[in-house]
Amino acid sequence: MTRRVKSIVLMVTIIASMLPVAASLALDLPQRKSGLWDIKISRAGVNKPAQSIRMCIDQKTDNMAQQMGESRLREACSKQEIHREGNKIVGDSVCAIGESTATSHTVISGEFNRAYHGEIRTKYAPPLMGKTESVTLIDAKWTGPCEPDQKPGDMIMPNGMKINIREMQQPQ
Repeated sequence: MTRRVKSIVLMVTIIASMLPVAASLALDLPQRKSGLWDIKISRAGVNKPAQSIRMCIDQKTDNMAQQMGESRLREACSKQEIHREGNKIVGDSVCAIGESTATSHTVISGEFNRAYHGEIRTKYAPPLMGKTESVTLIDAKWTGPCEPDQKPGDMIMPNGMKINIREMQQPQ
């Protein structure tokens, strides 16, 4: 996998983990509960286990993640609509990912203070890495307080790498 593709995949993963935050704040719903969240991301129809990201958040991190997500979406997306349908949050977007246009429909349900489920159906034109469409499933669950060695913004990626989204926003 090339470095460019890896960075696109990383950014999609980060945005996918933040999308429920942006959606919930835009609709004035409760923020995620402070503490450690286990976010499982899987692809429907792919015979691989879900990738798990563990993220330590507090209110300041959730606000920052929402702003970061909105900024990234504004840069890459020509359409971004989010609304409520009963107890669900529904979003439609058209975004550029590399040379491809991704048209997505997202449905998120659950309680943001303890758990939520999201389904993102995306079509790519032209195909992205050989795929014309994908279904991404996100299951997030609050697991308790952050670990003693974690600080708000820490994300433990599936490969064990730790990144901090707050530090990503600081000038180099």
